[in-house]
Amino acid sequence: MERFTDAEWAFLGLSERRITGASVRQRHKRSQRWEGIPARSIKHPERVAIAMLVIFVAAQVAAALLGSANSTFSAESSSLLLGFAAFMVVGALIVAHRPDNAVGWIFSSIGLLSAAGGFAQEYAAYSFVTRPGSLPLPTLAAWLTTWFWFPLLAGILVFSILFFPTGRLLSRRWRGVAWTAGIGTATISVLASLKSTIKLQDHDFTLTNPIGVEWIGDVEKTFVGSILFIVLLATMASAFTSLGLRFRRARGEERQQLKLVTFASVLVVVSVIIDETVPLAELNDFFFGLVVALVPISAGVAILRYRLYDIDRIISRTLAYGALTAILGGGYLLAVLGLQSVLPLPEDSPLIVAVSTLGMVAAFGPLRTRIQHFVDRRFNRSRYDAEHTIADFAVRLRTETDLDSLAANLVGVVDRTMRPSTVSLWLRAG
Repeated sequence: MERFTDAEWAFLGLSERRITGASVRQRHKRSQRWEGIPARSIKHPERVAIAMLVIFVAAQVAAALLGSANSTFSAESSSLLLGFAAFMVVGALIVAHRPDNAVGWIFSSIGLLSAAGGFAQEYAAYSFVTRPGSLPLPTLAAWLTTWFWFPLLAGILVFSILFFPTGRLLSRRWRGVAWTAGIGTATISVLASLKSTIKLQDHDFTLTNPIGVEWIGDVEKTFVGSILFIVLLATMASAFTSLGLRFRRARGEERQQLKLVTFASVLVVVSVIIDETVPLAELNDFFFGLVVALVPISAGVAILRYRLYDIDRIISRTLAYGALTAILGGGYLLAVLGLQSVLPLPEDSPLIVAVSTLGMVAAFGPLRTRIQHFVDRRFNRSRYDAEHTIADFAVRLRTETDLDSLAANLVGVVDRTMRPSTVSLWLRAG
């Protein structure tokens, strides 16, 4: 085999040493470290995933039983449980099927932290308030409640976003953001765990922290704590910036992954708006928990690549039916008010309700078709163009008689609608 000279290697911008197998493997390991892939693969990730799920379920069941005894179990807590359960289940699935993806471990940590924190809150309340002295180590449980929220929120708002969807950082320069978030979270968690007094959540009960430091105080109200919160907010903003850059640069499968989670995140924002405007507290709590659960579920679908390319159709249908619901609801209200003002009938007349309902039923079909076409034209352009290209070809197919022209048109339609890397047409002779 002919070998390049040193001058030729220099011209290529390489060295012979750099392309040896050992060097390539060494660089790959270094890239794994900074990109976030676990350095060692676990032999039985399925067993680890099952063990984490068992711990989560056991902690949540115990917390629910203690919460019932403490009279603190509510619709709000059950809605939060729904969201955290989604993080845990999806995280375990990713760990089992994609153990080299850091997102699975981050989601699992979020689920386990939520379970541990919720159990500790109810355990401490039961031991100090409901039945004082009935359980061992209540102070340890109360101490855990002082700091577990900080790594939990950092995992949700910073690390899961930084590493989604590949399980690696966007590039080497984002290591600083990850390290800053990690150090900031650890610092504020330590400070919170050292405050001199511990107050139980949902209870008017305070105890002395056995490892507390008098001068630290409540970290959320101190100057140092404010600085740390600003740092964490900056890392959160950087994480979202990283996600935006991923979306802008992504193509193909990764773009579909990001699009799916972005859609679920938008639903969370919409649910927050509904929660603030519609006075249905318990229903809103359940709806909010359900929508929050969609974020890790959508992330799991994206990472595990299950029916990933259906997301455009899902988004299109959601936008269309959301707009249709709003229009029909507004139209029904206007119809009722209009008929009440025109017809000499009582305001609660069943005739007015029946006429308004029939009008909305009659308008449903035409409105749905028009709105769906508008949404496809604006937000799902590729599908809209593909459908119209095929429809135009079907019209030409009925009138075209020249075989060569028809073959050229068919190849063009396939190329424009399916975007294959190559396309050719084989015709059997005769």
